[in-house]
Amino acid sequence: MTVALRSPKVPGDAVHHPLFARFYARFSVAADARAGVAALRSELLSGLSGRVVEIGAGNGLNFAHYPPAVSEVVAIEPERLLRGAAVEAAVRAGVPVDVVPGTAEALPVKSEGFDAAVASLVLCSVRDLPRALAELRRVLRPGGELRFFEHVVAPAPGLARVQRGLDRTVWPRLFGGCHTARDTLAAIGAAGFERLAYRRLTVPEGGVPLPSSPCVLGSARKPSDG
Repeated sequence: MTVALRSPKVPGDAVHHPLFARFYARFSVAADARAGVAALRSELLSGLSGRVVEIGAGNGLNFAHYPPAVSEVVAIEPERLLRGAAVEAAVRAGVPVDVVPGTAEALPVKSEGFDAAVASLVLCSVRDLPRALAELRRVLRPGGELRFFEHVVAPAPGLARVQRGLDRTVWPRLFGGCHTARDTLAAIGAAGFERLAYRRLTVPEGGVPLPSSPCVLGSARKPSDG
């Protein structure tokens, strides 16, 4: 299998978090093995088929979980170090994966070209959430499916207050622009997606909840009339 890099339409370093990227490359592998995240990736991607666009692919940990019915994955990653790791992961994937530089707010792909879109632990860190969701809707065919696994604002008021305080101060600076208190479910609905289905979960399960522990995993669809 050949993995081809396309010419970027945005600067390759539109997002540059080298220290966080090194931390994430190690932490994410540990989280997959010890915090049950690998199983959640499999659940997220189960049943997908056809052409898929994945935003914020990171170091490519989703790639091994795509089912054989997927004909191609176009994986968008703006951070140089993580993109290099994603290219290596793409070579080992069981489906064709094309790793592309770009940002979620300006996807370097054609409109209505994909059967499904995947957002995995990335909508918390995009600079413009409504614009990123508008781009995902643009590139999906009518009736196409959005799969998401994301950090979200906690349903518990106390933890939500902590999240908002951290988001205004140190958390985004320490964790590559991550915001723990985004109401991503509401944003998906406001972007015009329908048939929203999801479940709430805590990652990792058990122990004292972290600001990033409240998550949702689910799906939504672009309306069939576009």
